[in-house]
Amino acid sequence: MTWKHPSSPVTKKFKVQRSAAKVIATVFWDAKGEILLNILPQDKCVNAAKYSSTLGCLRDAIRCKRPGLLRRGVVLQHDKATPQSARLKLQWLQRYGWEILHHPAHSPDLAPSDFYLFAPLNRHLGGIALENEGDLIGELNLKNWFAHLDLDFFRVGIYSLLSRWLKCIDLHEDYVK
Repeated sequence: MTWKHPSSPVTKKFKVQRSAAKVIATVFWDAKGEILLNILPQDKCVNAAKYSSTLGCLRDAIRCKRPGLLRRGVVLQHDKATPQSARLKLQWLQRYGWEILHHPAHSPDLAPSDFYLFAPLNRHLGGIALENEGDLIGELNLKNWFAHLDLDFFRVGIYSLLSRWLKCIDLHEDYVK
């Protein structure tokens, strides 16, 4: 309760807008394009079981889109987020013989999605307010956006990782610009 003089002006109340809910989109891609786009429903979080399920979907997508990749071996690069470092995920990766590419902590400069993919994706979204994951899938049609990107776009993004890794090694795992 606030004490004020009877002649004090009435306090203005500002309209509060509900903040936008987060929609998590997990994108797996390589030098040939998008392999899997997985959108997590609103108000859901990524845990070890969900991430393992996503890896199963990725394996199925690779089997359909890049069958030779399963024979040559899959190498994943991702950050060290808790669900992604859980025992369940490690068991899954060992069962299928997939490797994890070491990724220094807090290094978005070494994650192709962070340094290469998300800026064009943000421009595509253009500040559009989304109500739910259906908007992300339907109206904006992210699958279509990925399909219309030039194949050189993906190739350049993946191959630029090599020069960034070499800079990181030269800088003793310091931040690469």
